[in-house]
Amino acid sequence: MNFLQGIAASNGIAIAKAYRLVEPDLSFEKRSVNDATEEINRFQSALSISKAELEAIRDKANAELGADKAAIFEAHLLVLSDPELISPIEDKIKSDSVNAEFALKEVADMFIMMFEQMDNEYMKERAADIRDVTKRVLAHLLNVQIVNPSMISEEAIIVAEDLTPSDTAQLNRNFVLGFTTDIGGRTSHSAIMARSMEIPAVVGTKSATEDIQNGDLVIVDGLKGEVHINPSAETVESYKKVQVEYEEQKAEWAKLVNEKTVTADGEHVELAANIGTPKDLEGVVNNGGEAVGLYRTEFLYMGRDQLPTEDEQFESYKAVLEGMDGKPVVVRTLDIGGDKELPYLDLPKEMNPFLGFRAIRLCLEEQGIFRTQLRALLRASSYGNLKIMFPMIATLDEFRSAKAILEDEKEKLVADGISVSDQIELGIMVEIPSTAVLADQFAKEVDFFSIGTNDLIQYTMAADRMNQRVSYLYQPYNPSILRLVKMVIDAAHKEGKWAGMCGEMAGDETAIPLLLGLGLDEFSMSATSILKARSQILHLSKVKMKELADKALQMSTTEEVMEAVKAAVK
Repeated sequence: MNFLQGIAASNGIAIAKAYRLVEPDLSFEKRSVNDATEEINRFQSALSISKAELEAIRDKANAELGADKAAIFEAHLLVLSDPELISPIEDKIKSDSVNAEFALKEVADMFIMMFEQMDNEYMKERAADIRDVTKRVLAHLLNVQIVNPSMISEEAIIVAEDLTPSDTAQLNRNFVLGFTTDIGGRTSHSAIMARSMEIPAVVGTKSATEDIQNGDLVIVDGLKGEVHINPSAETVESYKKVQVEYEEQKAEWAKLVNEKTVTADGEHVELAANIGTPKDLEGVVNNGGEAVGLYRTEFLYMGRDQLPTEDEQFESYKAVLEGMDGKPVVVRTLDIGGDKELPYLDLPKEMNPFLGFRAIRLCLEEQGIFRTQLRALLRASSYGNLKIMFPMIATLDEFRSAKAILEDEKEKLVADGISVSDQIELGIMVEIPSTAVLADQFAKEVDFFSIGTNDLIQYTMAADRMNQRVSYLYQPYNPSILRLVKMVIDAAHKEGKWAGMCGEMAGDETAIPLLLGLGLDEFSMSATSILKARSQILHLSKVKMKELADKALQMSTTEEVMEAVKAAVK
């Protein structure tokens, strides 16, 4: 097959060779060896290659990600040099006359099991280190390539079943031109990261990893959701023209970078950006963002083997606040759980993690983690226009508890003579239907709402947004969703508060006219969507969009709403 249809997750066209980010097959059979010395030499050779690779990865991580990330690989190198691990493997090859693969796995599994059974958290982490490094050595013994996205050094398109947030964070923007996955949707974290990195992506193809081999020439069409495998020269040429046209369109949008976002009838709305790290600020500034509407702080906690310190967090928050030069920055407190895991927290596996122990629920129980983050945020607050937002709030009691902890930490800092801003607004993400329905009561106590439609839609429609078989139920224009959004906006305005949206719906060109008509004050989206959205809003009348929204609220189906939007904005 030379063509796959998927979901257009991030705009643009990418043309490059495929790099398969797929777990290798490391299966082997136990066998007897006649020459133990030769087998030990083979094992030592695999060790040497593994060490050289890890040293290169460590140096690259140190240069690009910092010493804390590089420390993980330093620990891995220590494991590979540890005689307590290496000697028993060599002894087993000699005494049992077995192949190196079998000896390696037998000894490594014994140590892994021993460390995992210990109560000491540090020792449990060593089990993970041993598992990682022995997998690398085993791969070299089997002559199988170990994939490592951070070490890609030529232009490529990533092909994977899915990409975890930590995988995506390791991608080198200079070489990774785009990616395609078997699973996922527009709201999966891999898709969101692709948009923030400004690389084209097509997700949910179902069979990319089966149909695409390493080195195949691939075209990722992030505009139509198509993937072409080993296309003809004519197809490549036609796509190069589309690439040029798209770049010309982006150049037109770029002329609006310093303009305000004003409707055709003179009403201003705020276009903000969703970010994951301070490095994303460049994209916000280059795309004319008027604020940061969502700073996803969980990326500070990922891709490492321990919690970030208060000072590390403070520096990150300070960098973003200073970088925005007085413009609003909405920081979401730690939102871990669901598809975002922290291995070093060792949380229990859950039957349904999206409805489980996550976000504010975790923070209210693990208060040490929560208080450290809040102190870092409060210390940073005097360096800019900070707004703090709690995620996954289901009840007023949760909001009040989180606010009380924040106030407690603020009092302690002030008592210690540390400067804290008195202008911090405190809001919540509205992503649970119960909160949207009770928005009139929440609005009396919060300073703002930010509607997280990615989760609000999946919870309202009872459809996992990561599940391909029910992806048809991810319906942002469904009248039920629009009614919930209206409830939240109206409740905020009644109390003189503002309402924003930080879900992917905020940057959706079909949704924007409806949201404008519903009275949304702030639209927060991937930075790369801002200029396109600004261009669209400049041509929309808020009065006419209100008429459209009022009609849509009375409709029965998503299809009716979409047709109404097309007719109103053609």
